[in-house]
Amino acid sequence: IKLDSEKAKNGLAQLVLTLVKVIHELLELQAIRRIDAESLLDEEVENIGMTLMKQAEEIDRLRKEFNLEEEDLNIDLGPLGKLL
Repeated sequence: IKLDSEKAKNGLAQLVLTLVKVIHELLELQAIRRIDAESLLDEEVENIGMTLMKQAEEIDRLRKEFNLEEEDLNIDLGPLGKLL
């Protein structure tokens, strides 16, 4: 079997970054729900906002490092449609 190590590396990076992005988006939705419910202090809202922003920047940095486009993180699930 002939394997292209660069292709395998990028495929794994694509999968991992896709999962990280999905988790990040779920965290954003949870944060919004808690903010709307007014169950967080102002300081907590600020901390969550900064953390989510830093996470998004790091996801974007890693995506670029592996030469992946934003669309590459939106895996096609066949009949279910796109993941994100």
